[in-house]
Amino acid sequence: MKAFTAASLVLAMFFCGGAKATAAEFSQGRVLTSAADYQVLSPRQRVAPENRILNERLEQLLPQLMTESGLDMWLVINREYAEDPVYFTLVPQPTFAARRTTMLLFSRNNDGSVDKLSVNRYPLGEPYTSAWAGGNLTEQWQALAKEIIKRQPKRIGINSSEHWPVADGLTTGLHQQLLAALPADYHSRLVSAEQLVVRWLEQRTSSELEIYPQIVSLARAVIAEAFSNKVITPGVTTTDDVAWYIRERFAQLDLPVWFMPYVNLQRQSLACEAGNPFCGITGVIQRGDVLHTDVGICYLKLCTDTQEMAYVLHNTETDVPAGLKAALATGNRWQDILTGQFKTGRTGNTILAGTINAAKRAGINSSTYTHAIGFVGHAPGPTIGMWDNQGDTPVQGDWPLYANTAYAIEGNIKQVVPEWNQLVHIKLEQSAYFDGKQVIYLAGRQTRWHVIR
Repeated sequence: MKAFTAASLVLAMFFCGGAKATAAEFSQGRVLTSAADYQVLSPRQRVAPENRILNERLEQLLPQLMTESGLDMWLVINREYAEDPVYFTLVPQPTFAARRTTMLLFSRNNDGSVDKLSVNRYPLGEPYTSAWAGGNLTEQWQALAKEIIKRQPKRIGINSSEHWPVADGLTTGLHQQLLAALPADYHSRLVSAEQLVVRWLEQRTSSELEIYPQIVSLARAVIAEAFSNKVITPGVTTTDDVAWYIRERFAQLDLPVWFMPYVNLQRQSLACEAGNPFCGITGVIQRGDVLHTDVGICYLKLCTDTQEMAYVLHNTETDVPAGLKAALATGNRWQDILTGQFKTGRTGNTILAGTINAAKRAGINSSTYTHAIGFVGHAPGPTIGMWDNQGDTPVQGDWPLYANTAYAIEGNIKQVVPEWNQLVHIKLEQSAYFDGKQVIYLAGRQTRWHVIR
């Protein structure tokens, strides 16, 4: 099936009627008024599109990345309850574990295609060809070694890495068993698959980029619902109440969170120090408070990471104070400065340095800590600053920027709000992707304050 057909099927099943949002509404986030606003696919319905996208990745993307990484073969070997971090991105659904010892073998052919084999007690089925199935572990290792020797690869990638946790999934015990199973002259052919693993995890296909906006829209919609009078009663509702509302709302929609939603507030009477990396407290929400949340969900194997801001009007107010509007606009300018630094081949450290220098010239007090997103929330790819390190990040910060990769554009600005006569932190994070020429927000970005009346 063609890629666009798989994506179109998913998109067609996302919504169950209703008028389309206006451009402004889409920018701010579609509001869910009930679970019926979105028809989130059931676990059973998710299997078909997830497997179609997996097959597309294995058939079209993996051969390209194995060639790029210079590997003739890639081994992913893991055991139940100690799964390799990359394992679930490679196997068809529904899969819940690496049953007993599960071995995947990817072998690149002379024509560039890749054979996909499983050497398992329980065969995985399509798209894998079962090279062996049985119950004897010794025979299983012998079968793996036989397949490797038959194909005579010169460079065999294994998931062992000093710096990238996602590429370090081969345990010491399994590594030792692999060495014992192979002839001694094959030991020197085993090399780290670090380059391949990181590229496999960070690279997005056209089908994934078609469905990603809907996934991010779901996250933003629940934030918009939580930051409203439907959920918040000033003087009564606590920040924890809102955080748990978000958590439970996602549970109602059968959307797993990858971290506990976080909600905090800033208040005029509580000064924010210039050196404080994250101003904000928790407690009962009062009129005049600035609210902030951090939310992340995963759906159809893709994860989001979103931070947005809200304001609670005083009884005498009909709109957000001008100083806060100006501060949010500064946050948007910082985003533009950061995304303007995205150029193919630039490293995360280079992008960070360019952002810091440009923000300083613009008179913006900012902090940048942007990261890749994808199969996990904090995904591998170029690290563009960290909240506790605004300088070079070794290794991860030196990773270059590739086209068709996704990011959480994350950071904050600090600006004095005249109405408060004190600094306010504007903490923003929006999911976006880089198409090789520009950064495109997957479901818009926050340009207006959420307002609680």
